[in-house]
Amino acid sequence: MGEFLGRGNYLILKVQKVELTTWDMIAIFAEHLAIPAQKIGYAGLKDKHATTTQYISLESKHERALHNFQHKQIKILEKTRHSHSIRMGDLKGNRFSINLYGVNAIESGKIEKIARKIAKSGLPNYFGYQRFGYDASSVAQAQEMVKGEIFIEDAKLKSFLISVYQSYYFNEWLRDRVILSREKNASEFLLLSGDVYISKDGKLLTLKEIPSKDVTSKKLTPTGLLCGRDVFRAKYDASEIEKKYDDEFLQEKGHRREALVYPSDIECNYNKKDSALNISFTMPKGSYATVFLESIAGKNYSAKDVKETK
Repeated sequence: MGEFLGRGNYLILKVQKVELTTWDMIAIFAEHLAIPAQKIGYAGLKDKHATTTQYISLESKHERALHNFQHKQIKILEKTRHSHSIRMGDLKGNRFSINLYGVNAIESGKIEKIARKIAKSGLPNYFGYQRFGYDASSVAQAQEMVKGEIFIEDAKLKSFLISVYQSYYFNEWLRDRVILSREKNASEFLLLSGDVYISKDGKLLTLKEIPSKDVTSKKLTPTGLLCGRDVFRAKYDASEIEKKYDDEFLQEKGHRREALVYPSDIECNYNKKDSALNISFTMPKGSYATVFLESIAGKNYSAKDVKETK
């Protein structure tokens, strides 16, 4: 988040939550203040299965009502003022600090080496398991809804299922490209003619030639399709793979998503006494720390895995 002014008509809360989704937390504040949840601003969604910190905003007239706010899973850490509400898109990135237990010194060194290699070469920007719900049944429900086999009246649920539908096919496309990269480019992300890139200033472009130098220097990042209408689609060789995971008849607006992201500010601290490694890192907005950890661990997690290890 950017700097807050310290004055204005909106109250900014820095909030710590434990074992709650962002939506759960907002619902709790809304009930306490007796206001619609839509009146509370936030910039991103935080994982339920963690202790997380984020900013939310509300009109400053509600500040007095917060004096007696208490909840065992929520703690207000700081308060300040700002000129406007926090909005989706304000978030620039997320900082994570995670403890890995049962790690010996050799394993710790290997983990740090892998993490720094990923930070340099890029991480496949999969949507994490959190996107699809506890048992991933939302994928089948989304497919049935899009096919017209079921009707969803609730607008919020419908919007969620559309995002699940788009995210699922993005992940399938990205998995295909990662496998191709493993087979033909020693696991370095293989660029294809006609890929759609995003520049540092957010502009999209497609190139017939492969701009390896620009991509290596992170000036351009390849993107994948979130299917829908009015979206920039790949051409040439890249389109042959992309069209397998497209749905041109989907009425909702489509988007492009970075195929690679670059974790930064990696810090590793090993505690020999406790056989624990603390790894801290920053991820760009919209990316998932769990995907980074999966790449380090060489395995895929699910919401069930996380809940069962609590």
